[in-house]
Amino acid sequence: MTPTIEAPPVAEDEIAREPRALPYLFEIAPYVGGESKIAGANRVIRLASNESALGPSPKAMAAYREAAAGIYRYPDGASTDLRAAIARHFDIDAARVVCGTGSDELIGLLARCYAGPGDEVLYSRHGFLMYPIAAQAAGAMPVAAQETDLTCDVDSMLALVGPRTKLVYLANPNNPTGTYLPAEEVRRLHRGLPASTVLVLDAAYSEFVSAGDYESGLELAKSEANVVMLRTFSKIHALAGLRVGWCYGSAAVADILNRVRGTFNVALPAQAAAIASLADTVALDRARAHNERWRPWLASRLRALGLEVTPGVANFVLVRFGYPPRDPHAAFEFLRTRFILTRKVAAYHLPEHLRITIGTEEENRAVAAALADFMTAP
Repeated sequence: MTPTIEAPPVAEDEIAREPRALPYLFEIAPYVGGESKIAGANRVIRLASNESALGPSPKAMAAYREAAAGIYRYPDGASTDLRAAIARHFDIDAARVVCGTGSDELIGLLARCYAGPGDEVLYSRHGFLMYPIAAQAAGAMPVAAQETDLTCDVDSMLALVGPRTKLVYLANPNNPTGTYLPAEEVRRLHRGLPASTVLVLDAAYSEFVSAGDYESGLELAKSEANVVMLRTFSKIHALAGLRVGWCYGSAAVADILNRVRGTFNVALPAQAAAIASLADTVALDRARAHNERWRPWLASRLRALGLEVTPGVANFVLVRFGYPPRDPHAAFEFLRTRFILTRKVAAYHLPEHLRITIGTEEENRAVAAALADFMTAP
């Protein structure tokens, strides 16, 4: 028989007149994504959310359509076939793969599982905004380490590690700066952490990186019990609208995440499309080659206008503007008059910058031409 536990009496003056949320949740600044529409415009150039320039694999779209006939069924809650496809593609253990509704869900779950009130969660100052949000949602304290040249500084990170540090989030490459840490620096960061601190390596943009000293974090996650690597199908796979992400960590990490994740978190058509996209290496190679051509092209054009472009390796450029009338707010509004949407990044402590996604050839030429007009306007 289950024991009965009687709650202590509550005084009448302690009874709330309406439901009360946990007080620390009100300290969260809600995440605001990039704009996708302009009122009155039939077509806009969307360069605000780091979406794919070329769109999804035709095979992924076909798999999505084929799955439509079965959407009255619940999906496989364990994402068994998708995890098996990921395991084959990356030569890893499917049992240690956990899938989520985008890597955002997994970021939040890791905070819920490993941090709470009184704990600290460490990230770099210009890191992805979901890291402090996830920490605060778990009741933990987000702690931001200063960066050097808009790049995560390992020494600054380690200087802030203490007994309350339960999680360290590192986006590599980072959003919104596009900078990255070489593999040896990531290993040095890991070596400086206590075994009880989880290092989360967010490799959302890893497929765009061709630098020889880069590694996504998968190798560390294979061998170290306190390392988790995150990946997404939203970027190079161009399935952002389906919300599919995954992580790889130890068996213990996979076990705890599977205990708290949503029961049927990844939709059936999303699983089918992701499996097909993984197999379409031609589409992936095409997307990578497109980015390798047009990111340097756009960066070069913008530097020629006198703008400062942060050296980066992802599918966007971070551009620093000057002061009025050539400030980022004025540039943002000018681009909107040309029906071009970019991303303000003041929330990332970068008030002088705009982030611009690499688009199609037509879109890249359009934004370069528009900014040339902006910079030379009387």
